[in-house]
Amino acid sequence: MGNPPAVTTSFIGRSGELDRTERALDEHRLVTLTGPGGIGKSRLALHVADRIAARYAGGVCWADLSHLHGDASLTTAVCDAVGLLDHSRRRPVEALSEWLADQRLLLVLDCCERVLTACRDLVERLLAAAPGLTVLATSREPLDVAGEYAVDVPPLATGSDAQRLFRERAALTAPARRLDAPRAAAAVGEICRRLEGIPLAVELACARLRESEVEELLELLGSRLDTLVDDTTWPRRHRALRTTVGWSHELCTPLERLLWARLSVFHGGIRLTDAQVVCSGGPLTTDEVARGLERLAAQSVLQRDGAGYRMLDTLREYGAMWLRELAEDGVLADRHAVHFADVADQSHRGWLSPRQLARYRRMDESHTDLSAALDHLLVASPALALRMAGQAGLFWSCCGHLHQARSYLERVLALHPSGGKDRTRALWALGVTLTLQGDHGTASEVGEECARSAREDADAESILSAAHTVSFNHLMAGRPQAALAVSDGALRELPVEPSAAPSVLRCRVIRLFALTALGRLDEAYEDAVGLQLISLEYGDRWARGYADHQLALIHMMHGRPRDAEVHARAMLASKHQLRDSLGIALALDLLAGAIAAQGDGVGAARTLGTGQTFWRMVGHPHRGTPELGAIRDRWELLAREAAGHSAYETAYDRALKDTAEHGLAHALRPERHQA
Repeated sequence: MGNPPAVTTSFIGRSGELDRTERALDEHRLVTLTGPGGIGKSRLALHVADRIAARYAGGVCWADLSHLHGDASLTTAVCDAVGLLDHSRRRPVEALSEWLADQRLLLVLDCCERVLTACRDLVERLLAAAPGLTVLATSREPLDVAGEYAVDVPPLATGSDAQRLFRERAALTAPARRLDAPRAAAAVGEICRRLEGIPLAVELACARLRESEVEELLELLGSRLDTLVDDTTWPRRHRALRTTVGWSHELCTPLERLLWARLSVFHGGIRLTDAQVVCSGGPLTTDEVARGLERLAAQSVLQRDGAGYRMLDTLREYGAMWLRELAEDGVLADRHAVHFADVADQSHRGWLSPRQLARYRRMDESHTDLSAALDHLLVASPALALRMAGQAGLFWSCCGHLHQARSYLERVLALHPSGGKDRTRALWALGVTLTLQGDHGTASEVGEECARSAREDADAESILSAAHTVSFNHLMAGRPQAALAVSDGALRELPVEPSAAPSVLRCRVIRLFALTALGRLDEAYEDAVGLQLISLEYGDRWARGYADHQLALIHMMHGRPRDAEVHARAMLASKHQLRDSLGIALALDLLAGAIAAQGDGVGAARTLGTGQTFWRMVGHPHRGTPELGAIRDRWELLAREAAGHSAYETAYDRALKDTAEHGLAHALRPERHQA
């Protein structure tokens, strides 16, 4: 199962709902688990998916929609869930429909109520395009799609399952409490009855056992529940949860309540350092934010997520309500956006450094909050949005967020017709994005505009960035001589150090590829070795990976497949660390060629099959520069001859049916195994 949420606690009860949902999925292609927040829809979906994953050749893909802040990000979230990082010009929904068309898999869409209308439209389209697709959704209300089967998720049975949940969670939160004595056992039963068996309400109540005996907890909870009797303002079924969340909020200290409200501006995971910057101020110091995160986690308001935290959507909504009551929603949205603009700025400035890998991962893991920040800044501060979008450009293009990158860059540039370095950088990023999508005509126009803007800047980095995007488009469009002229011309005109203008390395990568494509292999080899040395000096992995690519290719052309394999593996490891799917796909092709040239046709077939999986994920129209096509065909023929047709097809098909992650792990091993 791909992308499932991390769960560290046991699953309680629900045998009837499990069986009913399984049977429904046998007969219906869309099953929606419905019920109020906190009722346990996500946990039920996770358990069902885990039980039936083996039925689906393509496995289970989990899309968490709880963090989405708008309809526009829905398709991207689903693409991420199914492993599609499309680089083409197609609309994302078209690429997604094609990707799923011949697959048999279960797609779980969790928290559809966040984007209900968009979910309805997307599910209708995907079910029509992909006959092997089954969708399991969780939502507070049905999607209202033809053929949908809704399973209403009830509370846990208060006499058994709810009490078992209470006791198991109590053993984790307050292991010293004894619940077996008659009075304590009776109190547990009454608490579960009053909380109507709603799992989130039970867990929030259990968190209070650290400070109170179970009998005291019953008394406190009973008096709180009895005060809410107006069923007209809140449906009775939701009353216990609403009351328990409110009660948990009241029992927090004033600073904890303030932190809870301020944390609601985060859309993804919450890091301590991010929370300290965004949420501190006024009575909340940075030390108090750190302590408050721990306290809120202890009270089940936050859940631990690796080294950070996350907040359930129901509790985030409650915090956001109080943030509005405090009239801090606008201030915190500004602060959140400015902070993540600073994250992009620091990553951009630190791109050429030993922390380059950490910067890539930071940008990838913060993508949801970066997008939310950009949406806010497009209205609140277009100038800062322009800077941020340009600075995120290379990271997003490597991490596969091309459609969002193009959308944001085109929007910010439309707001800023005047010049300046920030505009030049945004034009550079847009040109790179368009080229990666194969939109060479538009990329050429943007490149010309970028070059004009750079000349007005009279800045080395601007000029080299413009040369990079123009020459990159020439290279990918099959014009290596033009690519060489532009990149080499800029490097000769501006012989600056990479520390002063990081685009020096980007232009050197283009010059290197162009030299190889033109058959000037001795010059290319010298350039590649030089690029490796300077990359090592600055701690760069991005350019070094492409230097390894060209060294591997040159060694192959000179009949040195063992040397080629060493460099192909080095590139593969580097691009894997950067999560650069395009680079991974290029490296796998090279590695397959090197393996085939050493007589291991079966190993080459398996590597080519994994490479094809990544090329499908990337959706790149040319699978790299155009001249690589004929070379790749020769490698495939060599592998077929070495393995024999039948063995080749068996290994290749097996790799295609394997997951991308497992296939990549196999390819990364230093030794080769027969498939």
